[in-house]
Amino acid sequence: MRHLIIYAHPNENSLNHQLLSTVVETLESNNQEIVVRDLYAEGFDPIFSLADMQGQRMGKVADDIQAEQDYISWAEQITFIYPIWWTGLPAMMKGYIDRVFSYGFAYRYDHGIQKGLLTGKKTVIINTHGKSHEEYEQTGMDKALTLTSDNGIFIYSGLEIIRHLFFDKADKASSENLEIWKAQIKYLYSEYALNY
Repeated sequence: MRHLIIYAHPNENSLNHQLLSTVVETLESNNQEIVVRDLYAEGFDPIFSLADMQGQRMGKVADDIQAEQDYISWAEQITFIYPIWWTGLPAMMKGYIDRVFSYGFAYRYDHGIQKGLLTGKKTVIINTHGKSHEEYEQTGMDKALTLTSDNGIFIYSGLEIIRHLFFDKADKASSENLEIWKAQIKYLYSEYALNY
């Protein structure tokens, strides 16, 4: 299977980077095709500019966006790995969505009815956050994240979500926590890769 991994964290020593490495190693051990787009390392420009907006209205996108869209078109499964900052996507990932998931590529309207255009592609989302699952449940933030990211971005664009993993209290994660999370990722990607 052709796997695209879209990763957004500036620190190569971060927990998120360890999770990225686990995904890549598991997929490689199952002989999968992999492309990793490390948005910070690539120097991706996340600013949705007036030129971007005007181009989208004319059905044109900048060369850097076309390159990212080509990766998405190539992929059969897309994995997004990023931390939850201020209860949402980091600016880098949000800018990626703003620019790359453009009208006519990720979605369009047919006679006023919205249609996702990335159908047939599967996705896994891997997030870390500082608060506990219990705190998120008490405040309703767990449902808010599902509504705004899963429904508002990924499903809206036609992607089929296989799993959305939330790893909590990430800033205080123990080595035991990390091993459990890595085991979950290995199981998910091994099982899915072998049963596709």
